[in-house]
Formats: sequence, structure tokens, C-alpha cells
Amino acid sequence: MTEETGAGVQERLQKIIAAAGITSRRKAEELIASGRVQVNGQVVTQLGTKADPAHDHIRVDGKLLHTAERPRYFVLNKPRGYVTTASDPEGRPTVAQFFAGKERVFPVGRLDFSSEGLLLMTNDGALANALTRAAARVEKTYLVKVSGKPSEAALNQLRHGVMIDRGTQIGRPGAPQRDHGRVMTAPARLRLLRDADNPWYEMVLIEGRNREIRKMFEEVGHHVEKIRRVGYGPLVLDLEPGRTRELTLDEVAALRRAAEGKGQKPRKKMPAPGKKPEFRRKQTTGTRSESSAQGREQRTRQRTRRRER
Repeated sequence: MTEETGAGVQERLQKIIAAAGITSRRKAEELIASGRVQVNGQVVTQLGTKADPAHDHIRVDGKLLHTAERPRYFVLNKPRGYVTTASDPEGRPTVAQFFAGKERVFPVGRLDFSSEGLLLMTNDGALANALTRAAARVEKTYLVKVSGKPSEAALNQLRHGVMIDRGTQIGRPGAPQRDHGRVMTAPARLRLLRDADNPWYEMVLIEGRNREIRKMFEEVGHHVEKIRRVGYGPLVLDLEPGRTRELTLDEVAALRRAAEGKGQKPRKKMPAPGKKPEFRRKQTTGTRSESSAQGREQRTRQRTRRRER
């Protein structure tokens, strides 16, 4: 139970101690009863005593309790076969298992069950929300293996945006099909990486709709075999599958700039399908040598006027 007062949110002392990871709630009650807990310099022995973890100074065995979590930032190379969530009602493996017994962090954005690659994990909710909001336009880079060779016209459709179903669950036989309407995808950058019967493409998106890449290629008649995310904003995948590492201070700062829409090259406006881009040239009144000669003549006249004065 918690209650709000003018000072903040009051919680039971044993709950605060347990939430800080010191011990279980039952053991915390034993610590309180034995006189080993202080609140604002006063020993507390009565169970049920409440305190404000944000404002009160709570000590256990003389050590100050730090209830606020230190912001942590990790990158994980997610393998295939893991759900991008903290828990799964179907009992499938989740990305939280790579941090079991370590840090309590959550995924930013999503990678579907069959996709792999770079996944940002953090307990900084403010930064996570800033990165995933549409206005930030943070770029995500993927390597995509496609079944069959899409035509150039089909690829141009993907580059300029296609209509996809919001609720279609591609690749999950038996899953309920929900009609939530259709939506136009944002323009994407797309280039061929490896030419083959089943080619690989590099694809850069600025949005992260549910199973978006798979739906996009399905719209132009091609099934996606593999997806690997290799870039998220300023971050680049540099780990083996299943491995994690903590971000550097510079990487965190770069992520904050990306969340503010800074630090990324502006996207050029793409021409309409079948239309070549137009380039405007700077208009000049003469050749470079003519302009130089005119400048020298003008400077000579100015010097002559100054001497005559």
C-alpha cells in the first residue's frame, strides 16, 4: 500500500527495503523489528511504518539506502527465437533472460520472434520514449534476405512507401487475423548488397511498425527469409549473437542527440517513381577568369581614387 502526502508518496518501510534489492520483504521486516533500520536518524522498530523513498533518508545497518536506479544502457545482439519483451504469456524465451540476475532493463522498440540483431536495452524510460516517438525519425538499419528477386519497380514501391495491413500477423499460421485498416509506410532507403536467387538488401527505416519489413515485401509479392538489424541511430552492431555490452558515455550522448533529431544526416527528398532527380546549378554572369579580371579592375580604380584624394 502507498499513500500520497504533501511530501510525496509514502510506502511501507519493508517494501522500500525489498525494492532496493537489499533483501526480501520478510527479511526486511526482521531487520526493522531488530532495530537495524533508521529513518531520518531515528531507529524504527514498528512494522507498518511508512516513509517516502524519494525524500526520507533510510539507513540499513548504518548504510544509506539508494532507492533510485542508476540509468543503465546496454546493447544486445538478439538471436532468433526470442521475444522482445520482459515476459511472454505463451512461455517463449524472452530477451530479459540475457540480463537475469544482472540489471533490470527493458527493450527499446521491437524485433520480432524470427528476427535478430541489435537491440537497445535500458531502464531510462524517458530516453526510450524519446527514441521511439515518430517525430524523432531515428534511423534503423537492417540486412534483409528475400525469397526471389523483386523487380526494380517493386523496389521503388518500397522506397517510396506502400500500404500495409496494421493487424496482419505474417508468418504465424493459426494466429487470429485482425483487421485494423491499412497504413502507408514512410519512405525507406534500399540497396542491393548480395545478388543471388534469394538476394540480400540493406534497408533503412525511420519507423518501427509491427513486422513492418515483412509486410512491406509481402505487399510486392516476396517473402522475407531473414532480418538482421545492424544499426540503431548512431549504434552499430559489433557483438556475437547472444552477447551484451554496456554503452559508452559517448554512445549514450549520441543516442540523446538522435532522440532530439540531431546528429543524423538529413534525408534527401526522393523523386517520384520513374522520375529522375533534378539538380539546380548556381547561376553565374560569366566565366571564372572573367569574374577575376573584373575584380582586379575594380580594385585598381578604387586605389586610383584614393590617391587622387
